[in-house]
Amino acid sequence: MTSKYLRIAFVLFAAAVFALPLGSILAQDDAVTLIIESWRVDDADEWNDVILPAFEAHYPNIDVDFQPTINTEYSATLGTKIEAGTAGDLIMVEPFDYRLEMYLNGDLANLGDLGSLENYSAGALSAWSTDDGELFGVPLAAVIHGFMYNADIFAELGLEEPATAQEFLDLLEAVKQDGQYVPLAMGTADGFVPGLLGLQLAGQPFWRGEEGRLALIDGSGKFTDQGYIDAWAFLAAWADYMPDGYQAVSYPDMQNLFTLGGSAVYPAGSWEISIFNQLVGDDFAIGAFPPPVPEAGGDCFINDHMDMGMAMNADTQHPEEAQLFLNWLGSAEFAELWNNALPGFFAMSNHVVEASDPMVQVYASWRQHCGSSPRNAYAIISRGEPNTDSELIRVTQLVMNGEMTPEEAGETVQAGLASWYEPQMGA
Repeated sequence: MTSKYLRIAFVLFAAAVFALPLGSILAQDDAVTLIIESWRVDDADEWNDVILPAFEAHYPNIDVDFQPTINTEYSATLGTKIEAGTAGDLIMVEPFDYRLEMYLNGDLANLGDLGSLENYSAGALSAWSTDDGELFGVPLAAVIHGFMYNADIFAELGLEEPATAQEFLDLLEAVKQDGQYVPLAMGTADGFVPGLLGLQLAGQPFWRGEEGRLALIDGSGKFTDQGYIDAWAFLAAWADYMPDGYQAVSYPDMQNLFTLGGSAVYPAGSWEISIFNQLVGDDFAIGAFPPPVPEAGGDCFINDHMDMGMAMNADTQHPEEAQLFLNWLGSAEFAELWNNALPGFFAMSNHVVEASDPMVQVYASWRQHCGSSPRNAYAIISRGEPNTDSELIRVTQLVMNGEMTPEEAGETVQAGLASWYEPQMGA
């Protein structure tokens, strides 16, 4: 073992056994600066004003510089920096296969020796692990998918949160018949919306969450199974309740329609909680409910998606300090800071954290009675061409636009997957 890794081991041992502040152990070292690469431009203030000062208070010799890139340019910019040797010490990474190649290329460090890994579930760690279990990212945050609604409209029209798919459609029909509001603030102009806020949000109960996702991977489940067909049929029925000309309604249009009080229901990821808190304020009350189940008494399932992790640049000049930061991300202190500074992004360590935001509490409460699963094509089954996740987005948009039947959607995606993925060949 090299001297630098012996030193890391000593630092962690001393902190754990003797309860010594790691900052004081390293205080004699020269000050260093760690740079974080991220696509989360919107979170810069929270990182700089809340999260990083807390870390730096423990480790006064370490400055951390959060340097985000706009999300649409992140992949290209990061790739250029990696190739040029100018990438930051810490790199925010998407889950599952999105950054796996970077690790396999030697661009990201193996993090299997971090002391804080015991604070995460095996499922959380799997999102940033290779197929044989090598870890290349520390779980940072998850997001949960559900439906937000204008509680004032619900009260005015005497509506209740729906439990089943039919109750959901009946609710939208009641709003439509009233005529004052758009029942469902959704459009299909941006392809990711039907895929992410349509299929991946509402489909989980139809394919039974993790059970269905894993069945696709091992080949025992198919996209032609009835659960997937029923999910697409449910989404197709939404067309009667979306805005006129919904095919041209963009993601920002949807947000504006809901936050301005013009719509009753909005398919929302928890990442929008803080955005809507600011935009809506006290204009009206907002409620939320999980995806409705296909039939009364059915099991609840939610898309509880591992959204972002933190990796270490294999070429960092400060591996000791970077590992200290990565270990701190697994602490209870970080979890509490994160959950309250960025409501709607849930820290993934197993620490019990009290969130102050009421909507965050609602979304988090679903985990207590619903099965949780990430987006169903992010791992393994999108490594070939056609890319399964991209195909799900494409065909779902066509289904919701009335240009493809649910059966055709299932056959299309299944044929594409079976053309290159061995466990599905011959299906």
